[in-house]
Amino acid sequence: MAAAMELRCWGGDWGLPSVHTESLIVLAYAKFSGAKVTVSPIDWTWKTLTATVPELLCGDVAVQQPSQILNFLRKQRFNADYELSARQGADTMAYIALLEEKLRPALMHTFWVDAENYVNLTRPWFASRSPFPLNFIVPGRLASTALSRILLTKGEAPLHRITEVEGKLYSDAKECLNLLSYRLGTASYFFGNSPTSLDAFVFGFLSPLYKAGLPSSPLQSHLQQLHNLTSFCDNILALYFNADRPCPPPPVQETMDANLQKLTQLVNKESNLIEKMDDNLRSSPQHKPHRVDPKPSLASEKSSTPA
Repeated sequence: MAAAMELRCWGGDWGLPSVHTESLIVLAYAKFSGAKVTVSPIDWTWKTLTATVPELLCGDVAVQQPSQILNFLRKQRFNADYELSARQGADTMAYIALLEEKLRPALMHTFWVDAENYVNLTRPWFASRSPFPLNFIVPGRLASTALSRILLTKGEAPLHRITEVEGKLYSDAKECLNLLSYRLGTASYFFGNSPTSLDAFVFGFLSPLYKAGLPSSPLQSHLQQLHNLTSFCDNILALYFNADRPCPPPPVQETMDANLQKLTQLVNKESNLIEKMDDNLRSSPQHKPHRVDPKPSLASEKSSTPA
């Protein structure tokens, strides 16, 4: 019997099973390949402050990074790419490299470096999922890591400051989105009628950008104009993650009205029961009141006394 698999990842929001790109990639591939994975949203503690997510736990084995996790799942015979030809496998690697080089830096800038998005969306979300005092540490550390990675990979001379890099970032990202849209065309998936690892990677990269309520994002506006890519994300969510979405709680006012109605019915029922018990007591013979003769008056007592 195969060991149970547990996936530790960031939790979901915005209609997504996770807001984290790498976590979404693994979650989608597990769905595509039929792998039974128990999802455990991470709990940031001092012990796990430096942990890397997503992390797949299977028995004594712990695997990190999406590419390594997908390889591990394939070794467990959960393979969504088994029908791909050698050419399609090469194309998959090329498009994943394109996503990493062209789209990821712009996504990191959108969520972690853009001041308006970071202050109003990204930082509050990650802070609310981190216990005190890590809610002051985790978002800042992730933002610092994102900025350092952007400058390291894109800040080549003479581009040394983030403001000088932004234009190139978003230009490359829009070009990447256009290429993905052209490659997908009118098809549901990138290769054939079944989703593969490339679909998992594209879904993981695009869906947070598509679904997040970003206050400022020209890249999100560009993606929303590519309707085949947005439909691609919507179809995967509907087909593979619809049952995972929690049911929204009923409106507060409706809940109060329903509870008030139940309470009123209960009170009326108890009142009717009490009235019925009183009627039974009144009609019962042993509970009828006895008639008591009035006490004789003093005058009658004197008249009855012998002379």
